[in-house]
Amino acid sequence: MAMFTREDARQLQSTLQDAIVKCSERCLYQSAKWTAELSTSLSVRIGDSDAETDPDSPMEDVGPPPKVFPVVVSANADPGEARLEAYEIHKYLLAKSYFDCREFERCAAVFLPSTVPKGSLSVSSPNVSTRSPSKSARGKSKDPKATAGGPATGSIPPPNILPRLSQKSLFLALYAKYMSGEKRKDEESEMILGPADRGSAVNKELVEISRSLEGWFATRRPDQSSGGWLEYLYGIVLAKGKNEDDAKRWLIRSVHLFPYNWGTWLELNDLLGSIEELHRIVPELPQNVMTLVFHLYANQELYQSTEPIHHQLNELQKVFPQNHFLMTQRALLYYHSKDFDEAESIFSDILHSDPHRIDSLDHYSNILYVMSARPKLAFVAQLATATDKFRPETCCVVGNYYSLKSEHEKAVQYFRRALTLDRNFLSAWTLMGHEYVEMKNTHAAIESYRRAVDVNRKDYRAWYGLGQTYEVLEMHLYALFYYQRASSLRPYDPKMWQAVGSCYDKIDRPVQSIKAYKRALVASTYYDVGSSFGSGTTSDPPSGAMDPEIVYQIALMYEKLGELEEAAEYMEMTLAQEEGPVGEDEDGEEVRGAGTGVTNTTSKARMWLARWEYTHGAYGRAMELANELCQDGVEVEEAKALIRDVRARTEGSGAAGAS
Repeated sequence: MAMFTREDARQLQSTLQDAIVKCSERCLYQSAKWTAELSTSLSVRIGDSDAETDPDSPMEDVGPPPKVFPVVVSANADPGEARLEAYEIHKYLLAKSYFDCREFERCAAVFLPSTVPKGSLSVSSPNVSTRSPSKSARGKSKDPKATAGGPATGSIPPPNILPRLSQKSLFLALYAKYMSGEKRKDEESEMILGPADRGSAVNKELVEISRSLEGWFATRRPDQSSGGWLEYLYGIVLAKGKNEDDAKRWLIRSVHLFPYNWGTWLELNDLLGSIEELHRIVPELPQNVMTLVFHLYANQELYQSTEPIHHQLNELQKVFPQNHFLMTQRALLYYHSKDFDEAESIFSDILHSDPHRIDSLDHYSNILYVMSARPKLAFVAQLATATDKFRPETCCVVGNYYSLKSEHEKAVQYFRRALTLDRNFLSAWTLMGHEYVEMKNTHAAIESYRRAVDVNRKDYRAWYGLGQTYEVLEMHLYALFYYQRASSLRPYDPKMWQAVGSCYDKIDRPVQSIKAYKRALVASTYYDVGSSFGSGTTSDPPSGAMDPEIVYQIALMYEKLGELEEAAEYMEMTLAQEEGPVGEDEDGEEVRGAGTGVTNTTSKARMWLARWEYTHGAYGRAMELANELCQDGVEVEEAKALIRDVRARTEGSGAAGAS
């Protein structure tokens, strides 16, 4: 990022403040809040630093106070739109007051007739070239208007059933209809995971909104300007209709027209399923600070905790040093890298500077759960409950607390409460699935994980949970499919590849199992392994050592293939993990890293090697390994039996030689 000057800060703050007003005018309150926090965290605060006198100083009467203009509505640079907005101002203020009181139907009725078109929701987008041609148009050349954003020649554009309104009033009315449909959908939904809950409730207003927007876009004048708000709403409608490619195009068009609506970027992020998809759309995005923030956020959501992403975050924090959203992204990057101490420290700093902030507390509670920090988790749960007990984040924090206490029924109760407040709250679905696994309720666990995947197909924990649950049911082909989905999202997590290798072993495919286990060994060098699934108690190897369990499993797979020499080499490698890897210090002297010490796995490998040496006549080596097993206190009886066999063989061979 180039040098950020004071003039740049002044211009950016003015732009952000204008965006706050525009988002608030359209009742996009979460976007307005996010933008306001971004504006407040600027490294150069124009309003503060320009004041030559402290407001509390007795010299404040020296000069006139700065002039503050009352803001009712923002100005519109388009003369036609400005005239319509001035003409509708009394209706607009009435409709907005209805929206603020959550009377969405009344808000929409101020501007729109109440007639609802009949028919199903269109899954095709107007003004895009992906519309399939009619029979009469097939074989003919494409109309250039179709690729330029206008309706194709030969197709009948939908009728514009809307009255003549400003774009701001039209957006408010249609958005109120959308919110009304979402509210009614929640009211018609059954109890979470109840007998009648199929997750099939839909927003019935999408049909009318889609038809209205299609008609408006089809009849829009070529020279008519747009603020990007209706494109944003149409992108949401297309995404709800599972028309993701067209939804991406309209959302990208929206961020080009107005890049400071954070809600548009969030919707665009939800449509990305892989890092490749992100790389494909990045060249199509505008070049500004919002694209940088989006790129950072999308990479974090795809678990890309790489050095370039951390560098990009450092550059953004030079401009917005105290922004809690960016601090949260850094904490989550550390969380994905299994650096729980650093992630916890950042979340603790955020909580200290803003103790009433509920956003992302569910992630903080996950970190505390993995760390088994029960007292701190109890404090966070109490603080969140005192701030707002009816936020889904609060319910997840309390649910994690009860889960850590092994009170799984109470934990499920709070996760259900979170989903009652917001059925699309991802953390609650995933965490509830974990609890049902602990309660041995596999049917409910599978349904919870499936709902989590429906909300966000990038959640590797839900895919991994599905694999675990089907593995409990001994449906290993199903488990393999879900583990592979999880490993595609987390290719550097050895736990994912270890699960894939285990499934291949159980369906008797040792060659593929060996490949998966070797991928797990490679992945374990990416970062120190921790647990992000289940309890925080892990038996992971220290940094620098390979996981002896993975190496041992590779050895067993080679044994199953009949390649005993290769199996013996991997058994020796398993044994070597007790003492750790050998390296050199700065003086060139040999040093040995931390090892795992004696474990059940290394003892099994020692027993296997002792038998291997015995069958090949290396009685001295076999005796040595068996004696070590007796000292370790593992496999003692088998080791003693092997020692007796070795002595009998050596004594027998000695007697034969004497005769």
